[in-house]
This record gives sequence, structure tokens and C-alpha cells, in this order.
Amino acid sequence: MLKKIKKNYFLLISIFLIMYVSFNLLSGERGLISFFKKKEILNDIKKEELRLISQIKDLDFKNSLLSNNLDLDYVETLIRERFLFGKKNEKLYIIRNNDTKN
Repeated sequence: MLKKIKKNYFLLISIFLIMYVSFNLLSGERGLISFFKKKEILNDIKKEELRLISQIKDLDFKNSLLSNNLDLDYVETLIRERFLFGKKNEKLYIIRNNDTKN
């Protein structure tokens, strides 16, 4: 039995190394499966970053409307939306621009 092992020593070592490399290629911290999971996490983080950047731009725009040069129309809109502010018996008229030619 020992003679057979000595004859096939190179073959056994080769099989062990191939199994070891293939196992580490697929699993482990730097394996193929881990790579795809990390790639998916990276895509999610990039989407979140874009969403947060657009939210920051929107808040910066709203903040600029409330700076030293106060936009009174925007302030009135905020008051009406947030505090449901309106005058008693107030009527709302919607003027539509009809540009259709007959």
C-alpha cells in the first residue's frame, strides 16, 4: 500500500491542490460568490448615494429660498401647506390658459 502511495504521490498532491484552489475560488472572503454579493451591495450603495444627493440638492434649493432674499410666495406656500392656513370664506379661483385656436 505504501508503494502505491509513493508512486501516486504527485497525483495525490495535484488533486489536493486543485480541490483547494477550486474551493477557495468559489467560497471564502475573496471568492467568486463573495464577489457577486459585494458587487450587489456596491450597486445598492450607489443608488442610495444618488438618492441622497438629489435630496440634498432639493433641500439646498429650498434653503436658498429662505435665505436673506426672502421669497414671500414660497413662504406663503409653506404656511398654507404646513399649517393649513387660510382666511375665513376664502375662495380659490383657478385660471386656465386656453391657447387653442378654433
